[in-house]
Amino acid sequence: MEIIRAKTAGFCMGVGLALQKLEHAIAEKTQPRIATLGPIIHNPQVLGNYEARGVRCLRSLAGLDSNDCVIIRAHGIPQQDEAALRATGAHIVDATCPKVKKAQLAIARATAAGAVLLLFGEANHPEVRGLVSYAAHGALVFGSAEELAALALNPQGAYVLASQTTQDRAIFDGIEQSLLQGWPSMPVLSTICDATRHRQEEARELAAKVDAMIVVGGKDSGNTRRLADVAAQHVPTWHVETHHELKAEHFLGKKRVGITAGASTPKELIDAVAAWLQGLQA
Repeated sequence: MEIIRAKTAGFCMGVGLALQKLEHAIAEKTQPRIATLGPIIHNPQVLGNYEARGVRCLRSLAGLDSNDCVIIRAHGIPQQDEAALRATGAHIVDATCPKVKKAQLAIARATAAGAVLLLFGEANHPEVRGLVSYAAHGALVFGSAEELAALALNPQGAYVLASQTTQDRAIFDGIEQSLLQGWPSMPVLSTICDATRHRQEEARELAAKVDAMIVVGGKDSGNTRRLADVAAQHVPTWHVETHHELKAEHFLGKKRVGITAGASTPKELIDAVAAWLQGLQA
């Protein structure tokens, strides 16, 4: 069996930077308690490791005080949550991905004059909740072209189109072309991360030349799920968090297997999947 590993598999810049900031806070230990506001990234194995090292994952601001160090997650948080966090007096480390922060500020500028935000993304995703909080005059979130078509848009209304940073670029391009037919002067923000686009393109190319794909990453990770969706359009695909979820019978007779991984997946989990596949040949 030939095992082909995607070059883009594993941590993206934003995830690496967020964890670097958390590691620095742990090493400095200037405050007695260190916490993240929500999961810092979407990988349960990484989160479990930090929990074992004493880092709390907060679901609310209850009980915080000025003696705490709080890391803002890589996905960013809503403006109102950040204001409430700062009001606690806690020491704050902003680990928002720079690409997400750029998208937040772009949305604020583009909607300031009265336009409503049309956002392509997952309504309940933490990044999306943060992005829409920067829309000065409201937002409509849709997860597909079909959901967009179901929205009652005002033909005379002012809108701005943007996307969650990890969405599928090809789908977004189609949505953009469709909307511009009705609103030819609509501003379109380029908010999809280049690293996400490259990762999806490589997954698509790899899936087209193998017999099966394995996508490694958290089940709560939107960018990982989209990698699995892209690969599954071409070949049988398994989305797993660890190699323990794989079954040998799924790979019997497979000559070439591709491996890619989400932006929050540590290298050791990808290595373990590759080693498991190699073990099938022993």
